[in-house]
Amino acid sequence: PPSAPSLSPGTSIPPSPRCWHHGLSQEPGARWTEPGCRSCTCQEGRVLCDAVSCSTPCSHPLPAPAGGCCPTCTGCLHEGVARAEGDVFSLSNGNCTVCVCLAGNVSCLSPECPPGSCPSPSPSDCCSCHPAKCSFRGRTYAHGARFSLDGDGCTTCVCQGGEVECSFAPCPILDCPQHQRHLRPGQCCSSCRDPPAPTGCFLDDNGVEFPVGQLWSPGDPCELCICQADGSVSCRRTECLETCPYPIRIPGQCCPDCSAGCTYMGRVFSNNETFPSELDPCLSCICLVR
Repeated sequence: PPSAPSLSPGTSIPPSPRCWHHGLSQEPGARWTEPGCRSCTCQEGRVLCDAVSCSTPCSHPLPAPAGGCCPTCTGCLHEGVARAEGDVFSLSNGNCTVCVCLAGNVSCLSPECPPGSCPSPSPSDCCSCHPAKCSFRGRTYAHGARFSLDGDGCTTCVCQGGEVECSFAPCPILDCPQHQRHLRPGQCCSSCRDPPAPTGCFLDDNGVEFPVGQLWSPGDPCELCICQADGSVSCRRTECLETCPYPIRIPGQCCPDCSAGCTYMGRVFSNNETFPSELDPCLSCICLVR
């Protein structure tokens, strides 16, 4: 690295220049605070400013004093009230909790009452009171006791500081119509009746009701339906396996009859019957059932 320039004997270092800021002269290295909490310094004739950085090492600091920028820990601000250093105070709810302000921090202590007692409004004796008992319908109940009204379990009561509060047990929401709801003996809430067993099958299209086990054809002779025990309708189709070229079709019968004769050009002929052809009078036809 290059060596620092040497000074000849009798040569002096020139002083750092002063700073001019807002019409005022500032010494080199001077520090000051401007309005708006900006910290400025004079360095080599230049003014350098930055926002004041506050470090608050306490939980309940007091607001910055007039002309200051940072909160102070020489007291406490608790629930909107300024407290002096070392101040001992009680909370506004009066539950015997005692607090102290130390270096901007608030520490609170609450009394530990033994079982069966409760905090008292008096700070000198916070655990002297005892919860009042309840007298209800000729019986006495301790504070916090729960019991059912008339022993039916439909109403729950509780003893709170000498007063009895009762409320009805909530009932579930039923998804059945009103005429199917009923209240059974010894129960608090209604329940749904079981739907009646179906006695038959009701067909909405024609309003006819068939009894359970009834067979019928809905209009197609190849389809047969039956009324099931649960009120549903089950239908099946009949598949015709025997076929022939000229069967006889009987009205109301599903499958054509190939054993009774032949149907030819709209006429019915019996087995082994001979007849002239409608297409050619020189041809003779015979009906053969095979």
